[in-house]
Amino acid sequence: MNGLLILVLPLVTRLTQDPTPAKEDVKAGPIALVVFLLLIAAVVFLSFSLVKQLRKAQAAKDSGVYGDEPAASDDEPGRTD
Repeated sequence: MNGLLILVLPLVTRLTQDPTPAKEDVKAGPIALVVFLLLIAAVVFLSFSLVKQLRKAQAAKDSGVYGDEPAASDDEPGRTD
């Protein structure tokens, strides 16, 4: 099996070689710009969504939804600063 692989591998690599294009032939193009801008928009959207969810979770925690005692508000008499 190894002998066959040694004989066939150089032939396969020569047949499948893809020449490297010149630098002036390669450019990103407008599609890449659109994809890049969409990725930026997705990150911004996810960031705002994360902040919103964290605020909701903090408000729920402060109100005692998760089994914690509700956070003391400023007008409660038992609070000491």
